[in-house]
Amino acid sequence: MTRAESLRLIQIKTNLERRASILDAIRAFFINEGFLEVETPLLVPTVAPEQYITPFAVNGWFLSTSPEMHMKRLLAAGYGNIFQICQCFRKGERGKLHNPEFTMLEWYRRNAGYLQIIQDTERLVLSIATNLHLGSTIHYQGRDIDLVPPWPITTVRQAFLDHAHWDPTSNPDPERFDIDLVDKVMPNFAPNRPTVLLDYPAANASMARLKSADPLVSERAEVFIGGLEIANAYSELIDATELEQRFQSEIERLEQAGSQHILMPRRFLKAVASLPPCGGNALGVDRLAMLFCDANSIDNVMAFPRDMA
Repeated sequence: MTRAESLRLIQIKTNLERRASILDAIRAFFINEGFLEVETPLLVPTVAPEQYITPFAVNGWFLSTSPEMHMKRLLAAGYGNIFQICQCFRKGERGKLHNPEFTMLEWYRRNAGYLQIIQDTERLVLSIATNLHLGSTIHYQGRDIDLVPPWPITTVRQAFLDHAHWDPTSNPDPERFDIDLVDKVMPNFAPNRPTVLLDYPAANASMARLKSADPLVSERAEVFIGGLEIANAYSELIDATELEQRFQSEIERLEQAGSQHILMPRRFLKAVASLPPCGGNALGVDRLAMLFCDANSIDNVMAFPRDMA
């Protein structure tokens, strides 16, 4: 090991110790809530087809981009509320907020919708802060952030009308959506409070169900704290036919672009027929660690990010 490598590991030791405490606090929270911790494969025969997520291929299989499909197969088999902390892998993701290998916390609550999952998230984050003896206000990158629930909520439609001056729910444009979200909408979130962005356009629903009262939007929410996108919650779509149609559209887009060949996840779709009503959330543990360590780069909360692996 070089002197520079050794020095870096010593410099981030406090952050890694706090990261370990965060993982302990996450497990304590969910075990106290009666959730079962599960493990699912990292090497999988197929992944959910998604235009903006590129998997690593390994001898005809893939490194998992998300534990979602296997965890839902457990729910379909009759399991109750479950959670998992695992590694995920996505090609081409590298920067201050990204690493191709990252740690995901994912949980599913039966008979719940996305609003209840957001309440889980509020209580979880506050519980972690309490376990770290930080109280209900944390300091991140020069700002105090009040974590006391309920967190401010705004719909995607209203946030975009206010700050980007167009409605992505009635005029869907996924590429423009992503650019304006980062450049125009997120900078206007209150800096001293978390923000919950609610009701994503149907075109961005992924595996979330559409709202029965307004099918232009989906029951999907994302949580932002301190300028970091922390979590992505759904009322889960349990209609296998609609899910297969969404997957088929994504597969065709990927093949037209010539970028990936992803097989239809048949085992998962077969299980969806037995999937109970549920809500789920995917939370980025590395970014959560950044928040609680007051770190401005994901590299400062990981022992061995890609360039140092």
